Amino acid sequence: MIQIADMSKKLIFIVGSPRSGSTLLERMISSHPAVAGGPEPHLLTPLAHLGYYENIDKAPYDHLRAVAAQREFVNMLPNGENDYLTALRAYCFFLYSQQLKQAGEGKTYVLDKTPAYALVLPFIEKVFPEGKFVVLTRHPAAIFSSYAQSFFEDDWQAAHDFNPIIERYIPAIARFLQESHCPKIHFRYEDLVLNPAEYMERLCRFLDLPFDSSMVEYGKPGIPQRKGLGDPIGVNQHTRPVTTSIEKWVELVQRDSQKEKLLRKMISFNSPDEYRTLGYDPETLLEPLNRQDEPEKGQVGKTVAKKKKKRGKTNTFTWERRVLHLLRKNIHRNSLGKLVKKTRFFCDVLLR
Repeated sequence: MIQIADMSKKLIFIVGSPRSGSTLLERMISSHPAVAGGPEPHLLTPLAHLGYYENIDKAPYDHLRAVAAQREFVNMLPNGENDYLTALRAYCFFLYSQQLKQAGEGKTYVLDKTPAYALVLPFIEKVFPEGKFVVLTRHPAAIFSSYAQSFFEDDWQAAHDFNPIIERYIPAIARFLQESHCPKIHFRYEDLVLNPAEYMERLCRFLDLPFDSSMVEYGKPGIPQRKGLGDPIGVNQHTRPVTTSIEKWVELVQRDSQKEKLLRKMISFNSPDEYRTLGYDPETLLEPLNRQDEPEKGQVGKTVAKKKKKRGKTNTFTWERRVLHLLRKNIHRNSLGKLVKKTRFFCDVLLR
């Protein structure tokens, strides 16, 4: 029998957008002897869209009828929505408890780091009102610059067309910080990497755990490294947090007027109060662009060209992203797209 009352207080959720440093934070927290971490499970996002709260846009069944049917069914249960939430908890608690069991002796917390959870936070708070939430925010320009570089070969427009993460994640996380009553603690990425020991000590007090230095030296020998979704590049380049990525975005934007134009448009979408809630002054958000030394006239092209030749270390992750980026271009209009659609049609016919 699953002990729901016991398990509900053993869950830690990292809340943060993609490329906010959440993989780094996950690695640091899960280095604590009492915490069982791991790769992103994406356990809760499908549950949030089963139909009772939110529904998916496309599925191999009539999702609109399923929504109505589920709500009618849940309303017939003795305790209505509470019975539905209890069932969802039972499903999750069993899987989380198995993760805790697999992690071995001494583990008292399960850590779940899945950036997409930031978009379904009201649902997660309903299911786990006693869970502990660690909210990580980062300068929006740094987030989007990292996102475009990691997945779209630094093509900002393509990255924004695919997923406008600044417009989607900042309001959702700000609303959670403003309105949620669940146990939570908020860190800024910039503060975390500058003073990692201080912030890990704060986190341990929040979790009622003794501080362990391995949380800062997360990459030292003896601490297991895991594979899975997340950032397998930056976080594995170092054994502890570094500050080199804090304003890495500045030079990239400063040398490209189109990037700056798009960045300002993205920034203006959200309210000043939302940025303040996340820990950033909206009046000085783009001030680093003015503080940096401007390149000499006539040198911009040479510098950019030189930088384009210099690529970071390649690995399976970067090659996968480059190939996907190339294949996605005009996929709905080119010959490859037509072939993929035709192949999918025949596969559907054969497998139905």
